[in-house]
Amino acid sequence: MIRRRARTIGIWLLVILALAGAGNLISAGADDEFTIPGSSSQAALDTLSRVFPQVSGASAKIVLTLPDGRDVRDQQIREAVEHTADRAKGVEHVVAVVSPYDERIKGAVSADGTAAIITVQLDVSVTEVQPVTRERLAAVADELRRDAGPGAQVLAGGDAFADRVPRLSPTEGLGLLVALMVLLITFGSMLAAGIPLLTAVLGVGLSVSLLYGVTAFTGVPSTAIMLAVMLGLAVGIDYALFILSRHRDQLRDGLDVDESIARATATAGSAVVFAGLTVIIALVGLMVAGIPFLTTMGLTAALAVVVAVLIAVTFIPALLSVAGERLRPRSPVKSRLRKINIFDHWVRLSTRRPIITILVIVLGLGAATLPAADLRLALPDNGSEAHGSPARVTYDTITEHFGPGYNGPLLVTANIISSRDPVGDMNRLGTEIAGLPGVALVALATPDPKGQVGIVQVIPDSAPDSAATTDLVLRLRDHFAGSDIAVTGITAVGIDVSARLGGALVPFGLLVVGLSLVLLTMVFRSIAVPIKATAGYLLSVGAAFGATALVFQHGRLTDVLHVSHTGSVISFLPIILMGVLFGLAMDYELFLVSRIREEYVHTGDADHAIDAGFKASAPVVVAAALIMFAVFAAFVPDGSATIKPIAFALAVGVFVDAFIVRMTLVPAVLRLLGDRAWWLPSRLDRALPSLDVEGEGLTRELALADWPAPDADDIVAVAGFTPDVLRIGAGEIVEIVGEPAVTRDLLYAIGGRVTDLPGAAKTLGFVLPQRASAVRRRAVLIRCPALAEPGRETVTAACLAPPLLLVEGLDRISGRADRDDAQRALRAAARTGTTVIVTARDHDPRLDATRTIDLDPSEVYA
Repeated sequence: MIRRRARTIGIWLLVILALAGAGNLISAGADDEFTIPGSSSQAALDTLSRVFPQVSGASAKIVLTLPDGRDVRDQQIREAVEHTADRAKGVEHVVAVVSPYDERIKGAVSADGTAAIITVQLDVSVTEVQPVTRERLAAVADELRRDAGPGAQVLAGGDAFADRVPRLSPTEGLGLLVALMVLLITFGSMLAAGIPLLTAVLGVGLSVSLLYGVTAFTGVPSTAIMLAVMLGLAVGIDYALFILSRHRDQLRDGLDVDESIARATATAGSAVVFAGLTVIIALVGLMVAGIPFLTTMGLTAALAVVVAVLIAVTFIPALLSVAGERLRPRSPVKSRLRKINIFDHWVRLSTRRPIITILVIVLGLGAATLPAADLRLALPDNGSEAHGSPARVTYDTITEHFGPGYNGPLLVTANIISSRDPVGDMNRLGTEIAGLPGVALVALATPDPKGQVGIVQVIPDSAPDSAATTDLVLRLRDHFAGSDIAVTGITAVGIDVSARLGGALVPFGLLVVGLSLVLLTMVFRSIAVPIKATAGYLLSVGAAFGATALVFQHGRLTDVLHVSHTGSVISFLPIILMGVLFGLAMDYELFLVSRIREEYVHTGDADHAIDAGFKASAPVVVAAALIMFAVFAAFVPDGSATIKPIAFALAVGVFVDAFIVRMTLVPAVLRLLGDRAWWLPSRLDRALPSLDVEGEGLTRELALADWPAPDADDIVAVAGFTPDVLRIGAGEIVEIVGEPAVTRDLLYAIGGRVTDLPGAAKTLGFVLPQRASAVRRRAVLIRCPALAEPGRETVTAACLAPPLLLVEGLDRISGRADRDDAQRALRAAARTGTTVIVTARDHDPRLDATRTIDLDPSEVYA
């Protein structure tokens, strides 16, 4: 990328422009229809679309209201309404218009006679209603307003007029402005601050173009596209920040530009790849719910993260190369000292009394989670539309004159193909349903024209997203259990979607919790750190749920946040929040704790590691968290009903996780645990793969490239176990004598079997512990104390003539003949170039070792 920077930049720009054009050219538009295959409500709705299409599509409502003293049942008004109904029948896609005076319909005229509803049924779904259809229906409503006389108000609304497609607004630009300010403060350079913003915006543009292109082949919800925009901006800026910050730190230390770019990409870039993978895995894990639109949301958001990662590790290095020396900090000393002082006070305050810090945070976040117990899930309806919109005004008017249930009628379907009296059977069914608790009235009970399916339109006495309506749906299903009667309609489908998503939370939660435990154990080689990280993630999720419930359930701060509807949140918020926040929480855990672990590995001092690692990583974590928070928060004030609660929950979750959990609780827990925080059973340590997520291995290899001497050809070089560097060449036989517990540690360290090394080590040219797996593939270890026939196993291994042969406890070979055979085999292997290292309690002159090393326990780890 550095040598071909112009080509790299050019290719990226061409790809973005080409895909943007192609995406817009073939786009079929977003599809915001929520379906849940396999549910009884969806199956019934699919049946209606085939045999009774007049009631299966979207519907519009034309609502007439008159001032007190006038009555919609007067002859003049009645004629105007009937004329309007006739005109509405001529609108494209209208398949049926139901007059409020139709004898089959009940409740379409309000009890006081001041309001009436004309129901217009379409043959297309809510998402397929065209603007021209809405315009023509609105024109029909305007004519009724003129015909109805003075004081009359006519509204055109209903699902056909709903506008739930989220759109970008100028407010989102404030998030980018805040991000720019944070970057300016962090870097002190407009050029450095502009690179993350530029690459994030380009990445989002590419992602959105790809998603719109995908709509030509499959449905993509507009909410998914907006989530991809929001997440793509946030991680795009943060990932660029991590790489750019490492690059400028290295330039500050005097490194050459090209060398610094390479190291930053290999170190911070590796961390970015790992961080991106955690977010991607969590998002792809949304498939566990088994709901198509949620799977699509997870995959589309994951695509935005993939693009952000690719840009971070390819496009950004090319831009850094173009910027060259202009990114080298000029006078960083004062700002660095100021940052160090701030974070020095922070870490000291949080770890001064670790138990108190832990208790305050755990109890505080636990209390903040309590409101989440009341969190209700529902799909958005017209009651969640913006105040003043046609759909919302109509919704409120219907609620005022007819009751809340008229905004979310239920459809009960019955198979009547074998009935001899379809009309009578449907009337009896309607009467039976009308007597159930929670039913305000049965508006319609009729068979389809072919006599195959009958429908009953049930008006609940509660709002569509209320718990009472959910209870009514369950009551109806229990009442008709075992029959061919089903409960469906948009409201019932929404209830089923919410139930399925609620049921998916536990398996998805187990998935992300289990994933975090496994990944963090591999990264940090610790048992306590993953458990602590996962517990902190759960605290952050709980606090975000609690804050969301306070605002969107209980109505706190609704005016400040421009929340137009309270009582429920969109059904997929919890699972989206858990997935996205998991990835982001692991990012912060990685960037903060990996530096602490690095200090601990180098010094062995747990307290010093916390202070030094925190101060080194905290500035970048703070900047990243502030940017992430600003981007999410910017989507709250003017966001749509679907995006607003998701953005709010993510903003709260990021703030709590970064500043309270990772930067305050984590240091306190590590201080309380001390050295125990980094304990991992040796057997588990050997079994788990080692993940070098921050490029520590590359940094260490570069540092030890000429160690222990330039052009050294040692097979083994180890420092830290003995006062002097232990260097062993090819073909040597080295005998290490001492207590087994001590000699075994050195032998296992040489063979890459342990990763917690006190100093520098190289085996077969590979730096340890970073390249331990490569050493294990090439070196043979014979553990005589654990073998039934150690002598025979040693001879067999020596005959293979590996480049390095390690024999633990050679003196444990019983029988002089067997030991003599083993020693002869070892000497023969050494003559072929094999390096042989054996351990024993006492020196054995018959081995004819090149040299013997007495490992004094008092000198180990000198």
